[in-house]
Amino acid sequence: MRLFAPLSLVSVLLCVGCAPTPTYTYQCESSAVIEASYPDAETARVRYQDRTYELTIAVSASGARYVGEQLEWWTKGSGAGAEARLFQHHANGTTGDTVESCVRK
Repeated sequence: MRLFAPLSLVSVLLCVGCAPTPTYTYQCESSAVIEASYPDAETARVRYQDRTYELTIAVSASGARYVGEQLEWWTKGSGAGAEARLFQHHANGTTGDTVESCVRK
């Protein structure tokens, strides 16, 4: 019995940080749904139209802004009712046209 105790402790220690990353759902004006998760402080994973985009944090005047794969994900606020927009993102670093305007469920 004592032999299993250290193995159990090892299993618990290996699983620290194994909790799944929460996913947040946003309802867009177009009726599209966007799901976003934030696996670490630098990354957003945005699921839109059956594709997942991995975006990296970027400078913003307010809210949280992530860019990559020619898209930009910008959120303001937290909890239900928080605003989010998906934009085109230009190669020169500027924000393009709005793709979706959404609210967190």
